[in-house]
Amino acid sequence: MAYVISDDCVACGTCESECPVGAISMGEEHYVIDADACLDCGSCAAVCPTEAISAE
Repeated sequence: MAYVISDDCVACGTCESECPVGAISMGEEHYVIDADACLDCGSCAAVCPTEAISAE
């Protein structure tokens, strides 16, 4: 199961640099995770200051 980023995202960019496979990119309003590339490692969720990232 891939991780997802909720609307609570404040677009700080902290998660993007943590992703080991580059599955996170800026969407229209906040960051998004490419479910096909996500390794389900949780690195992004661990560093999110707003807890906007969770397992789907």
